[in-house]
Amino acid sequence: MSTPDLSQPLKFAYWVPNVSGGLVVSTIEQRTSWDFDYNKKLARIAEDAGFEYALSQTRYAASYGADKQHEATSFSLALLAATEKLKVIAAVHPGMWQPGVLAKFIITADHISNGRAAVNIVSGWLKNEFTGFGLPWLEHDERYVRTEEFIRILRGLWTETNFSQEGKYYNITDFTLNPPPVDVPGRAHPEIFFGGNSTAAQATAGRVADWYFSNGKDLEGFQENIAGVQASAGQVGRFPKFGLNGFVIARDTEKEARETLREIVAKAHRPAVEGFRDAVQEAGASTVDGKGMWADSSFEDLIQYNDGFKTQLIGTPEQIAERIVEYKKIGVNLLLTCYLHFQEEVEAFGRDVMPIVRELEADAAAKAGVDFHLDTPLTSKAGV
Repeated sequence: MSTPDLSQPLKFAYWVPNVSGGLVVSTIEQRTSWDFDYNKKLARIAEDAGFEYALSQTRYAASYGADKQHEATSFSLALLAATEKLKVIAAVHPGMWQPGVLAKFIITADHISNGRAAVNIVSGWLKNEFTGFGLPWLEHDERYVRTEEFIRILRGLWTETNFSQEGKYYNITDFTLNPPPVDVPGRAHPEIFFGGNSTAAQATAGRVADWYFSNGKDLEGFQENIAGVQASAGQVGRFPKFGLNGFVIARDTEKEARETLREIVAKAHRPAVEGFRDAVQEAGASTVDGKGMWADSSFEDLIQYNDGFKTQLIGTPEQIAERIVEYKKIGVNLLLTCYLHFQEEVEAFGRDVMPIVRELEADAAAKAGVDFHLDTPLTSKAGV
């Protein structure tokens, strides 16, 4: 496993609640809304709180406790227009988009936002959305063949003129997109995020993704999850970065935080969770080695639909900050967070948790003998 870069601060992102029902499938109160006015205010709160990224969810059909959903790319563009610093990642499915059309859309979004557009490529994951639209549903590993072609085309059209690529699923012939994406220092093109737990997904991520998103994992599980990505990347001299999902329950005491988690689980919408489990665990079941998204997820895990409880960001701000930095020490570059009450808790996370994280990061860097590069000065929050 590669050595973590302790000199650079962790980046923080949040899930955009552009899908109704909140981020847990439970009847517990969630003061979160899927509408644009709520999300516009949330995005501004988040960038003021120190979040660098937001990720808009892609969902088309009512499912998993959500009966309403906004389309991810248009919603992301609107949030970019409503903010000044926040980078917004739109989740998209190969098979529903033609890559050249998406490449052009993202270039336009990039210019509107002065270089803040990004994409998250989702190879699955709900079969009925593809078949309901009359689109082909590919077998598991074949989806990643298509995804790799898709990502290579995005990168090619964003960085080359007269680009051509001939493949099994897409053919681009001598094509140039003008204008190109915004020239952002340190960024070759709009960032490409990608996730998946299977062996095929990890190999694909290593070869073509800028960022690999992991579902929620404990420390050991995260190390196992990124090992395949790093092995694949190493074969072609690439160095993707790593993001990890986590559901945050920050309370005054650990007891209060744990009680909140117990209430979420006790009030779970069982038919919706079981329906989601049946739909998504096809991925692991269809692979040779049994590895795939949600393959080892329990009912309780799936109440948060990216295994966010597994990351265990549950307790006091100090406990959560300490755990976050433990993840950084094993390779996490970005933490993707979700909450019960987004506006209040995103603001509180920036106020109560991030400053402690920064102090702990600086301390870890000092102990390792490296300089910690933070643009904003530290404000003491940790009692350490």
